[in-house]
Amino acid sequence: MAGSSRGFSTTQFDFKLRATRLNVALLPNNYFPELCRRKRRKMFSDAERVRLGNLEFRCCCSDSVAPIRKTSGPEKIEERRFDPKKNPHVHRVRTRATPAAMPFASPPSLLKQEKFSPRCTPRNSGPQSRDTPPKRDTGIANEKDWGISLLNENVKESGTNEDGSTWYRENGEELGENGYRCRWTRMGGQSHDGSSEWKETWWEKSDWTGYKELGVEKSGRNSEGDSWWETWQENLHQDEWSNIARIERSAQKQAKSGTENAGWYEKWWEKYDAKGWTEKGAHKYGRLNEQSWWEKWGEHYDGRGSVLKWTDKWAETELGTKWGDKWEERFFKGIGSRHGETWHVSPSSERWSRTWGEEHFGNGKVHKYGNSTTGESWDIVVDEETYYEAEPHYGWADVVGDSSQLLSIEPLERPPGVFPSLDFGSPPLPQADDPPDDVPSSQ
Repeated sequence: MAGSSRGFSTTQFDFKLRATRLNVALLPNNYFPELCRRKRRKMFSDAERVRLGNLEFRCCCSDSVAPIRKTSGPEKIEERRFDPKKNPHVHRVRTRATPAAMPFASPPSLLKQEKFSPRCTPRNSGPQSRDTPPKRDTGIANEKDWGISLLNENVKESGTNEDGSTWYRENGEELGENGYRCRWTRMGGQSHDGSSEWKETWWEKSDWTGYKELGVEKSGRNSEGDSWWETWQENLHQDEWSNIARIERSAQKQAKSGTENAGWYEKWWEKYDAKGWTEKGAHKYGRLNEQSWWEKWGEHYDGRGSVLKWTDKWAETELGTKWGDKWEERFFKGIGSRHGETWHVSPSSERWSRTWGEEHFGNGKVHKYGNSTTGESWDIVVDEETYYEAEPHYGWADVVGDSSQLLSIEPLERPPGVFPSLDFGSPPLPQADDPPDDVPSSQ
């Protein structure tokens, strides 16, 4: 192998899936993880500039965001504060769960994992086993966490380790129209008896329109038949209709047991543009023997103060018990609404539900209403300050700061007098980021 390529240290991994029977009547309240976790905002000096294609941006962001403050009780509250001096329309934020939500089963940990060693071995050694499946509910990793390092020289090699396992590594480059260029590195291996194997591919893409992409795909299986697959990618491009620079990130992950009816799937996406428009979302699905669960959520900020957030999660058992929780909120300049429903269906098809809603008028008055199938009802107007997020806690400046490797991709040099071909066809239709076909809709 050429001296500049990297090897990887060996790691042992126990991929057994736990088969735990769940008593629905005793399920705890923490069925689903928090929809998103707050990340520390990176600071950029006014002089710090980031080049996006042929454009140069200065990145700066406020440090006025205070830590999240949580309170306990039947109504889970998460509060984030913004500096009102920065923008008079930015409001403090409270995201509420539905009142007295029904308990959810906490999905058992499907994967028992160990941390693997740093990716470093002596020069001229081959890549070692990378049989570590992805973890659940980890979202989209930053590029620095993937350690993508493409080889600069042509390599195509293979070998055998002392334990009889084999490995291979190769790289290449593909060229196409409009200055398209794809550089890739592929590696993998298998045990001496072929009962386990792993594969991994890294790539970067670019063309003359300014498009840049960085990505990884991993897959593997072990001797017990457990299998996994994941892919992560981020790209930079210029929107054809608004002419605004955009960065999009996505990840898909799945794992499946070889000995039990158990596994999980996740799909995450994030989209940002230079004017503050932001969209985030996720679809998740999991199963452990007789129990299955699903979750969908989304966030949309238009960059001008309009916010939409929603979530829908539900679960069921083979005995016929089903339960779920969903809510939605829409706000603009202090005026908006929230509404939601918590429900439960017994094996005998008896249904219980509680619906609730809030109307915020922007003048300190809030109309709250709701009812349940057990006869509860309320309809009141109270004096209450309105809380909501007018800006994403992780936005354009943050994603630019975390995408240095993507932005540093060097496209092929464009010959003088040659211009990139652009397709200004029909505007793109909204994409339905749906989970696998076997995922049913919420009740």
